[in-house]
Amino acid sequence: MLRRPTGQTAVQTLAQKTGLTPPGDLRDWWTVYGGTEHLAFAEVLPPFYTPLGPVAALQSWELKRRFWPTGTGQLDSSAGAPTTGFHPLWLPFAFDGCGDALAVDLRPGVLHGCVVEWDRERREMDKPEWTSIDEMLDQVATSLENGSPVGHCVPAVTAEGRLDWRPA
Repeated sequence: MLRRPTGQTAVQTLAQKTGLTPPGDLRDWWTVYGGTEHLAFAEVLPPFYTPLGPVAALQSWELKRRFWPTGTGQLDSSAGAPTTGFHPLWLPFAFDGCGDALAVDLRPGVLHGCVVEWDRERREMDKPEWTSIDEMLDQVATSLENGSPVGHCVPAVTAEGRLDWRPA
């Protein structure tokens, strides 16, 4: 179900087509993880997100172009600032199957590289979820090791032996 890494060519193609430079922690993650086969759900990240490899991340970014904000006030905002619409300087790296996404916020500012959760139905992002991919992965790993909450979720194993995130 999990794919092997796709190599640096896919990351370079993503950067060229989007004009975005993935942060080092995301590039590092993509050296060991290439997403899932056929975008199969593997809710590895709380509360219900499946990570994308660089090829699928590019496809997701391209699909979200129709949700880009149109006002300059939204486009000129700093990293981590609440936003209506999917900002073109966000790089999606996880999906939920309903249009929501986790993305790295590559807008300039102190929070450059933070992880945001975009709600497709509301077409907005309220606040950063983590300051970086590294912080997110560290909190998820700690939660998996000792069962502690990540945000409002705790890890659980389903009857089929799959990882699930349940309300804390």
